[in-house]
Amino acid sequence: MWLYLVALVGLWTLLRLFRERQVVSHLQDKYVFITGCDSGFGNLLARQLDRRGMRVLAACLTEKGAEELKSKTSARLETVILDVTKTESVVAATQWVKERVGNRGLWGLVNNAGISIPSAPNEWLNKQDFAKVLDVNLLGMIEVTLNMLPSVRKARGRVVNVSSVMGRVSFFGGGYCISKYGVEAFSDSLRRELSYFGVKVAIIEPGGFKTGVTSSDRLLPAVKMLWDRPSSEVRDLYGEKFLLSYLTNLNLLDQICSEDLSLVTDCMEHALTSCHPRTRYSAGWDAKLLYLPMSYLPTFLTDAIFYWMSVKPAKAL
Repeated sequence: MWLYLVALVGLWTLLRLFRERQVVSHLQDKYVFITGCDSGFGNLLARQLDRRGMRVLAACLTEKGAEELKSKTSARLETVILDVTKTESVVAATQWVKERVGNRGLWGLVNNAGISIPSAPNEWLNKQDFAKVLDVNLLGMIEVTLNMLPSVRKARGRVVNVSSVMGRVSFFGGGYCISKYGVEAFSDSLRRELSYFGVKVAIIEPGGFKTGVTSSDRLLPAVKMLWDRPSSEVRDLYGEKFLLSYLTNLNLLDQICSEDLSLVTDCMEHALTSCHPRTRYSAGWDAKLLYLPMSYLPTFLTDAIFYWMSVKPAKAL
């Protein structure tokens, strides 16, 4: 009995490996549009796909980011300035893409642009703090997708949305985790709708990686600044010990983050180039072995783990 089960699992694994190694043909003729290419995952993916011979259309927020990227890539790669929070910028970028892809359509759309600040305990924030993050990570992603969909559908291509393990388990307050939960929901509904047209939608769920979005060098000063915003009554309720513990936990999370961003960009590349891409990609050992399993635990166990983490003795940072 057990022998048959092992053989069945082994056969299924081999079949899966065979399917996932099948690559789409004529990659050199396919266009991929990537948002958030100034740094981090988007920047590395743009260079990675360019080396593979694909036609990369890289959207950067700043001229400086665009120039630095072009200096490291071939003449095939083209850049455009895009602010995903501004409709006129999204419309202009969409027209720019249409002029380049023509009747071939857009093979790949990678929604990578994102921010994490402001993030802090929810009671320290206001509506505008939440809106600032949601406007980039969720609403901006949705607007870019809706504008690019006709070109993607024409190519029967791919949409790759960058979520996070924090779209499964909320680590801290603010708009970041909320936005990533939204990315998961939008991607699921989009995948089911677009399957009718032969378009595939993949979700990338990275664990902890050292990027500008999650760096403690940016998060910790931002939290310290927000500490002065609540009323003195609220600050007294939380106390200095809570603040130090909160900062310590953020710092510890940053210390265990991986510096190998290729673990994420390899997943993105597979989603764009494989004949049979996965629906979800978990990037990083922490995502696979800790955070995603934690998301399937009973709620009271997950809460207990987070409570245990939050009451560790804090050190001054």
